[in-house]
Amino acid sequence: MKYQNRKKALILLADGTIFYGKAVGGKEGSAFGEVCFNTGMTGYQEIFTDPSYFGQLMVTTNAHIGNYGANAEEIESEGIKISGLICRNFSYHYSRPAADEALESFMNRNKLLAISDVDTRALVNYIRDNGAMNAVITTEVDNIEGLKKQLAEVPNMEGLELASKVSTKEPYFFGKENATYKISALDIGIKKNILRNLANRDCYVKVFPYNASFEEMEAFQPDGYFLSNGPGDPQPLNDAIEATKKIIASGTPLFGICLGHQIIALANGISTYKMHHGHRGINHPIMNLLTGKGEITSQNHGFAISREEAEAHPDIEITHVHLNDHTAAGIRIKDKPVFSVQYHPEASPGPHDASYLFDDFLANIKKHKLQTA
Repeated sequence: MKYQNRKKALILLADGTIFYGKAVGGKEGSAFGEVCFNTGMTGYQEIFTDPSYFGQLMVTTNAHIGNYGANAEEIESEGIKISGLICRNFSYHYSRPAADEALESFMNRNKLLAISDVDTRALVNYIRDNGAMNAVITTEVDNIEGLKKQLAEVPNMEGLELASKVSTKEPYFFGKENATYKISALDIGIKKNILRNLANRDCYVKVFPYNASFEEMEAFQPDGYFLSNGPGDPQPLNDAIEATKKIIASGTPLFGICLGHQIIALANGISTYKMHHGHRGINHPIMNLLTGKGEITSQNHGFAISREEAEAHPDIEITHVHLNDHTAAGIRIKDKPVFSVQYHPEASPGPHDASYLFDDFLANIKKHKLQTA
């Protein structure tokens, strides 16, 4: 077996708890971040490259990671965004003909530290009981006290603005220039499959940096606006919140996903909060209150909006609810073409039950164009 003499490694949690493992491959060092877990059985490459995971140490609950390699078509951003990987069994060899390379080589090119041979069931149970917290994964197993001091200086996710770390620096275009519809999208951590879904629906998208003003996005003369997913706490994103208020006031269709959903809530005076350990996986059950139908969805978030405040808001209707913990998973503004959800209709990875939401967005755009023609 490759790397039979792998270095010892460990996970040190902020509360002092330690879990032991082995370094993946020959990489050494330490990686800091908030430890969280994803329950998906597949889709590890999409998860690792999802900007929403920036600053997080990812625990994969599937027992085998790397067994189907890596494929250049299955990335959701430019490079890996997680801070580190924690898994049970790491597969150095893969058996999928469509793979371009081994996951190990993909991770090495992106300088990702990973540890395996961890009792991930015990670790996930600990997170579920005690909540997501900062941690470090390291091969410096004899430097526990020094690592504790470094870990104490890592900022907590609550109150942390991270969208600027993953957003585009300059505007760019996606799709066909002669498409029927134009969309201004605010990149606060956007996934490529969102852009593909819009382009596949005859949209030409201009993607703007996280701090773009409404006036900058409006200058594109879009038929609709989109607020993306992304990492960190939504509350520090004052520029995005202010721009969203103006988008809503304009009456132009608006669609938000995940962090974008939280920004729409904040723009309407609805507060957000950090969850105990969040929702991360590809089998989360949602009830669509408008249709009475259930959906199995892909989710990745550690913050949520206040359901109580949303229910009390005279202009807001809750449209979707998470069936596990009854958190608000979707809202709409009653008298405007504005809606959002706290999950990923573009999937990648995950089921496509919620892809109709892109069609709903296009329906709002078509209706608005007819009304303003």
